[in-house]
Amino acid sequence: MRLRTDPEMGLAPEPVLGQRKSFGCVFFFLMQIDQEIGSEAKFQRDFLDELQMTLIRAQAGVKNNIRKLNLSIIQSGNNHIMHVVLFALFCFCILYLWSKMFKR
Repeated sequence: MRLRTDPEMGLAPEPVLGQRKSFGCVFFFLMQIDQEIGSEAKFQRDFLDELQMTLIRAQAGVKNNIRKLNLSIIQSGNNHIMHVVLFALFCFCILYLWSKMFKR
């Protein structure tokens, strides 16, 4: 038995010249469908695995960048405090020298 497949409809068989479908033809058709389902499932599993790996890498990158950002904030905060302390010492020294110069 020969089958004609329609490319737009996938693997749907049609008997040629009115021939009757036999059990072998239906079995062959079901095997083709099984192979197509298996290949599609494998493709989707591979796609999801790749997507999951991409998501894991993105999460690791975000976590790393947040850690660097927190470290930068802490470091710049410490620099800010150090600048305030140095400014206060500078002002104290200026006031001290000014009071010594004009102490009459």
